[in-house]
Amino acid sequence: MSLKQHRHESAQTVRFAVLTFSDSRDEASDRGGSYLVERIEEAGQRVVRRELCADDAALVAACVRSAVVQEDVDLVLTTGGTGVAPRDMAYDTLKELFDSEIPGFGELFRWLSYGEIGSATILSRAIGGLLGGKVVLALPGSPKALRLAMDEIVLKEAGHLVSQTRG
Repeated sequence: MSLKQHRHESAQTVRFAVLTFSDSRDEASDRGGSYLVERIEEAGQRVVRRELCADDAALVAACVRSAVVQEDVDLVLTTGGTGVAPRDMAYDTLKELFDSEIPGFGELFRWLSYGEIGSATILSRAIGGLLGGKVVLALPGSPKALRLAMDEIVLKEAGHLVSQTRG
């Protein structure tokens, strides 16, 4: 089956969970989470869960586990916690949590990001993987990086990813 056929047969509507990992944000100051919700809805998709979680390894894991077991969630997007600062817990926590990794997601994000920010892209630890049969994509907190990820990767492939994980 060709890529075009796969995409044609992919899920047309994807139900997203949007999780923000931060120690300093609340819903009013969560620009990254707000951007993701806005962009998902503009694309005709649905947000069925939005949550802020402290950037703490145990809380990140609990927040993601809770989202993937939610029946009406197809794909989990996280924002924040993917940098190299000591407080950034998302990458290490998710890498250990995933049933399997989707290495191409982080690789492609950094390759695209290089065109915008040059070598500073090495500071990004965006990661994707599967957990409990659901796709989890961990994005940076920067609205500019979120725009790049959503427009060039996530919204183009969300339906295809979800369809593939459903078998």
